[in-house]
Amino acid sequence: MQESGSKNITGGLKNTFSGSKNVRAIIIVAALGYFVDIYDLILFSIVRVASLKGLGIVDDAGLKDTGLMLLNMQMAGMLLGGIIWGILGDKRGRISVLFGSIIMYSVANILNGMVQDIPQYAVLRFIAGIGLAGELGAGITLVSEVMSKESRGYGTTIVATVGILGAVAAALVADFFEWRTAYYVGGSMGIALLILRIGIYESGMFKNLQNENVGRGQFHHLFTSWSRFVKYLRCILIGMPLWFVVGILITFSDAFAKYHGISGIAPAKSIMYCYIGLAVGDLSSGYLSQLFKSRKKIIISFIIATNVLIFLYLFVNQFGSFYFYSLCMALGISCGYWAVFVTNASEQFGTNLRATVTTSVPNFVRGAVVPLSLLFQYLNGYTTIVYSAAIVSGIALFLAYISVYKMDETYGKDLDYVEML
Repeated sequence: MQESGSKNITGGLKNTFSGSKNVRAIIIVAALGYFVDIYDLILFSIVRVASLKGLGIVDDAGLKDTGLMLLNMQMAGMLLGGIIWGILGDKRGRISVLFGSIIMYSVANILNGMVQDIPQYAVLRFIAGIGLAGELGAGITLVSEVMSKESRGYGTTIVATVGILGAVAAALVADFFEWRTAYYVGGSMGIALLILRIGIYESGMFKNLQNENVGRGQFHHLFTSWSRFVKYLRCILIGMPLWFVVGILITFSDAFAKYHGISGIAPAKSIMYCYIGLAVGDLSSGYLSQLFKSRKKIIISFIIATNVLIFLYLFVNQFGSFYFYSLCMALGISCGYWAVFVTNASEQFGTNLRATVTTSVPNFVRGAVVPLSLLFQYLNGYTTIVYSAAIVSGIALFLAYISVYKMDETYGKDLDYVEML
């Protein structure tokens, strides 16, 4: 398939490294890398209070303000890292980014367990954020390019599903061990994963691209063409409801439960149930996108389900903790179109911009939680927590609906082409 504004660069040549052994190894490494990635990403939210108390912050205001500052440092690192790793992925290769990001966040994880004060913690959360930004995009890009166009959805689904379970592991480890040990466990897992690098080869599409005289990893070119910019923006907007749910509804689940008169709700437990649901949803959405041969139909179906469940969470949620946690898990399942969302981003652009897009899009979606949270807090000054959340979710869902409606179908698309920059 030749795209408008693009050219085929290998004339349909089969991927050099399409052998089943290499493909399996790449999927395993990418999946386990994302597992450790999510472990570290969620671990900070879980051990935030315990770690800050261990560093001498004990008052509620200090815990809230310092925790928010550290979270913002991590997010700033992820936004910056999403751009840097994406550009490097298209310039230097998917493999180098995959393992480079694993090394960075693993070392940062270990050092997080050694911090003695808040400034050290802030710097290391920023560095960890940069490292965490690269693994998923590089892994999904690599898997997409080494598998056939008919089957690559299965590979990306495995990566996303296994990776999401890292959040469950973080909750369990943090429950059994003190916070420093939990960081050491995450860092050790990442270092151990690097051993699996043996026998992993670069994408054939990227290797062929190295011989072509085309621009690679030029992030600014996503904004020099209106059609390219709009397509990139749509890739971001369809993921906003997902991180609204995780970043606001689930993170502040105790506050929403309190509004409905439900006591004893622990955000850490809400996160765990939500991520169990996300793993089920990722597996389901990926499989269904292959079964129905459509990314677009599955994404819109899961967004509709998310819409319904947000309504239930906000307005029909007075039946106790079991019902509340069940809703958290159900929301996780409905938001489990993450696998298809990232696969779709990878399939929308040519080989010379694919890693840049696939790596930066998930991180901009995560970063969208910041303006969504600010709007939520602003509106909460004028109305209840439920109605402010309803307004913000309505905006995120509306933008997602419009974006997915206008989005091109990418199932079975030939990825062997480049963007004409």
